[in-house]
Formats: sequence, structure tokens, C-alpha cells
Amino acid sequence: MEKTDNSIIRIAIVGPESTGKSDLAKDLAIHYNTCYVEEYAREYINKLNRPYTIDDIIAISKGQMELEDKMAAKANKILFCDTNLVVTKIWAEHAYKQCPEWISVNLKKRQYALHLLTNIDMPWMPDPQREHPYLREYLFEKYQRELDNEKVAYTIISGIGNERISQAIKAIDTLLYPLTGLP
Repeated sequence: MEKTDNSIIRIAIVGPESTGKSDLAKDLAIHYNTCYVEEYAREYINKLNRPYTIDDIIAISKGQMELEDKMAAKANKILFCDTNLVVTKIWAEHAYKQCPEWISVNLKKRQYALHLLTNIDMPWMPDPQREHPYLREYLFEKYQRELDNEKVAYTIISGIGNERISQAIKAIDTLLYPLTGLP
């Protein structure tokens, strides 16, 4: 039986490249016995035989939201989203100095109970899709400003290894208690 969209608590994991978003999403899904939404951009860009364009960022944004909606039907009360439209907005603004209207409009429509903003205090891990090892502080500040401007709930997740997952669990449990009444 499919659940309605409103029955799922969505938590977005956002932040600069190589800050542990994917690992955190997986670990949290395991801890809370639910599923998570993978980063659609990785799959999309792996299939490109050319440099990406702003139209690709729009397509990635749409694909991410479709995947999120699909996974929400499978989630067990909570859905962890490895990136969301905040990420594609900042990516487009950084790469192309503009945010496509589709992203701006849909960013306002998507509601998350919490954003986990991953800090830059872990080592950079090289990856062919990662582009900005020397802009992590700048990009982290852009994410923080964006979340502040959007007036959404967020917690900065810092530390190495288990420190990150522990901080995230504490923030999520603090959020969940008033919503569910569970300790």
C-alpha cells in the first residue's frame, strides 16, 4: 500500500562536495530502518559524453525529485534525501551565475522537516565528478546563507566518522520526539 506524501518525514542532507552526504544518508537510513534517495546527478553525469550544461542541471533536478517521490512510497516514516533542490540551485548559481526558474519555483514547494548541512571538516576525497576542492569554505557559506534565507530548519553536522552520525541522530531524534511522541 502506498503512503501519502504527508505521512513521510523528509530530511535533506546538503553541503559542498566531499562532505559525506551519501554515507550519512545511507547510515541514517540503516539506523532508522528506512530508505534513502541516492544522488541522481551521479548517475546522470556518468551517462553524459560531454560537459554538463545548465539544461542538464534542470534535468538532474527533475530526476532527483522524481526519485525522491518514488522512494517516499517505500519509506518507513522517514526519508533521507542525499541532496535536494538547494544543492542544484547552488550548483547552477555557481557554475552559470543563475538559477533556472524551474528550480526556484519547485524549491519553494518542497518541504523538509530538517536539513542536515554537512561541514567541510573532513578530508577531500578525489572523484572524477568533484570539481572544487579549494572552494569548500566558500560553498559551505553559500549553503548556510541559502538555508538561512529560506528560513528552514537545519543543523550543521561536523566531525569524523561516528561523530557525524551521532550528531545527526541527536538532531533527528530532537525533531521526531514532538512529532511522534516517541523518546
